[in-house]
Formats: sequence, C-alpha cells, structure tokens
Amino acid sequence: MKKLSCIIVDDEPLAANVLEKYVQRLDHLNLVGKAENAIQAFNLINSERIDLMFLDIKMPQITGIDFIKSLNNPPAVIFTTAYRNFALEGFEMDAVDYLLKPISFERFMKAVGKVSVSYVSDPKLMNEVGGQTITRDYIFVREDKRMKKVLLADILFVESIKDYVKIITRKDTVLTYLKMNYLEGNLPVNQFVRIHKSFIVRIEAIQGYTSSEAEVGDVTIPIGRHYKQKVLEVLNDLIL
Repeated sequence: MKKLSCIIVDDEPLAANVLEKYVQRLDHLNLVGKAENAIQAFNLINSERIDLMFLDIKMPQITGIDFIKSLNNPPAVIFTTAYRNFALEGFEMDAVDYLLKPISFERFMKAVGKVSVSYVSDPKLMNEVGGQTITRDYIFVREDKRMKKVLLADILFVESIKDYVKIITRKDTVLTYLKMNYLEGNLPVNQFVRIHKSFIVRIEAIQGYTSSEAEVGDVTIPIGRHYKQKVLEVLNDLIL
C-alpha cells in the first residue's frame, strides 16, 4: 500500500502531539509536517504533495472551515475540534470525518480507514508488476466487514445516500460507507461522469439522454442543473 502523506494543522501543541503519535503508529501514514495556523499549512500544501490533512476548526485569524474554502484543490480532510457544534458545518465541507477532542486512537483509526479505502481504490494509481507499469481496472470497497472487488466495466451508475454510496453493477448492488466526492475523484474521467449531486454514471452505460435526464438500463436519472453543461459537453462530443 502506498503511504498517505499527511499534515497536522492545530494551534494547540498538546493536541497536535497526540495526533503525531497516532500517525506514527500507522505504517501507511507519513507525516510531512505540522502547522500552527492556516498560513503555515498553506505553505506546506504548496511545497509538498499532501493526501490528508488533520485540521483543527477553531484557530486564530483563519478558521479551518475558511481555510478549506480558500483552497482550489484541497487534500482529504479530517476535522478535529473540541466543539461538537461544528460537526454539521464540517461535514457540509465534504470532510472525510469529524473527530471530537479528546481523540482516542480507536476513533482516529476509524477516520483514517475511510481515507485509506478511497485512496488505495484509486484506479488511476499505477502499480509496478513484474517490472511493468499497469493501470487497475477495478476498485475495492468495504461492504459490511469485507473488502469487495468491483470491476469498473461492470458499474452502471452510483447513487449517493447520505454518508453511503450505492454502486449498481450489471450483477448486483454494493452499499458502502464512502463520500460521493471521494469516489468521484477515484473514477477515471474518461469512463465516468457525474450528472447530478446524487448520481455518477458510466458513460458507456448511457443508452439515451435529453437535456434533463439520462437513461441507464431501465432507470431514468435526472441531470442536475449545476452539472448540465459539463454532461452535455461530454455526451455531445460522442454524436456522429
């Protein structure tokens, strides 16, 4: 498994030190650095490849929420805070998880596990096998207590249901605890397109479409108005 490069952003040294010790206990995490404020974090993100950020919400000058909003392409984020009332806003920012201080190692591992699943499932990651570089055509997702292999070519569409996604394939349906945005980022853009806040479809599975909906098998899926322009550009390029 490739290591996840991470940073800790927290103005409380004690809290940052606890997280650092937790990171050091997990072999697949690599701590690149720690920051006491958003400016230091910004410099780290722009000088290193960062996959994951442990980010305190309540910080002086610039809050963690405002910092994330300022980034064009933020890494995966796990919010940390001593204030429970920040949870809802944190999840609205598509955070991977929200950790309430004091943080136990068991709860920390659970949050990191959500990132690891989406990261190692990334079909764009290249594997070295027998001296040759290959691209995976499948993902692994957690279903109940096991990891299930899903072939990209079998996927018809994906539907978001709160904190879960439902992957509908030619053979069955897989329900997994995963953020829609992270799954979208882990699917090849030449094969899949997000047509609605709640739906991603495999382009080859679309059997017909209008400006407001797409037909996938016997299911009609709405095309969201915020996604319409991109979707129609992708599909209209296929018109002979």
